[in-house]
Amino acid sequence: MDIKILLPYKVFAEIKNVSSVVAETSEGSFGFLPQRLDCIVVLVPGILAYKTDKVHYIAVDEGLLVKAGDQIMVSVRNAVGGVELGKLADTIQNEFKNISADQEKVRYMASSLETGFLSRLKKFQQV
Repeated sequence: MDIKILLPYKVFAEIKNVSSVVAETSEGSFGFLPQRLDCIVVLVPGILAYKTDKVHYIAVDEGLLVKAGDQIMVSVRNAVGGVELGKLADTIQNEFKNISADQEKVRYMASSLETGFLSRLKKFQQV
């Protein structure tokens, strides 16, 4: 599989030949293998792990993950990589989860609207 991680202002990373991906959602962690059905999931601030020759970790803020065939597109507000796992956990705790309750409600409503829109769009395309 290939992964592309997008930030609002740039492409954070493009990774080729990935054998598996694990991402955190509001419903728990999800694993993605090449044969998994295509899907869209809403990501919460957490660790995105992917395996090439070894396991790599990236701290991601909230966003969306879209799996289509052998392509995985991750669109998040912010991402940090290239540091040890303990520092990534601190980054998530100190930066990504440091939002007010009102902002959290607004983000949840927006992500619910996005998810609903995407599912209706997919149903419309199947007709």
